[in-house]
Amino acid sequence: MLLSGRTTIIVGASRGLGRGIATAFAEAGAPVVAVSRTAAALVEAAEGGGAIQPEVADASDPTVAASLIDRYEPEVVVLVAGAAPHMRPLRQQTWETFSVNWQTDVRIAFHWLREALLKQLRPGGRVVVVSSGAALEGSPLSGGYAGAKATQRFITAYAQDEAKRASLDISFTAVLPRFSPLTGVGRPAVQAYAARAGKSVEEFLHPLGPLVTPEIAGAALVELAQADAAALASAYVLTGAGLQKLP
Repeated sequence: MLLSGRTTIIVGASRGLGRGIATAFAEAGAPVVAVSRTAAALVEAAEGGGAIQPEVADASDPTVAASLIDRYEPEVVVLVAGAAPHMRPLRQQTWETFSVNWQTDVRIAFHWLREALLKQLRPGGRVVVVSSGAALEGSPLSGGYAGAKATQRFITAYAQDEAKRASLDISFTAVLPRFSPLTGVGRPAVQAYAARAGKSVEEFLHPLGPLVTPEIAGAALVELAQADAAALASAYVLTGAGLQKLP
């Protein structure tokens, strides 16, 4: 579908991949509501005609999803927000540090997916949950992060199943980016894993191939939002080379 004039809410749009995604949607012509916990210097896109409207809100608050979906009636919702994990081995975690991504990332996905089903986005509506490649491979230095991101993928699939059972014309998709030193979450993770392997960051990243950047993430999410709903997979891995369907 074309994005021109289709209101899009980006949750977690102030930095990193979220900022790149918000910019890409605006440049594709979508009016973008950029949700973040703090005021961000998001600039109106110069091309495409889509404006970026900042909304300062805590996306994990159970009232925020309902309020913003009711107010803006979006046709696309992209969830990128989440907490930065505590980068320590298991023995150095506390339950509070271990569970931070369950209390934030999973909570955000739960509230927003639930509201998308309750509100019943307009026919053809799209919801994309940005999880993490750690959901596939684990992440031994980040506590419960990998499990939380896997749960985001699971509940996205649950939402799609409920939409089908209720004959709702809404698509739910999870995207799992490989980590990158170019984001606030990815930078300390890459540094920690490189140190664990006894390598420099450059040596650690070299075999991983092209890195995911905010611009690559933005282009990939726009591509996904414009794709034929019948051709969508339930989940994708996102690398520097683009999207790859997961079975």
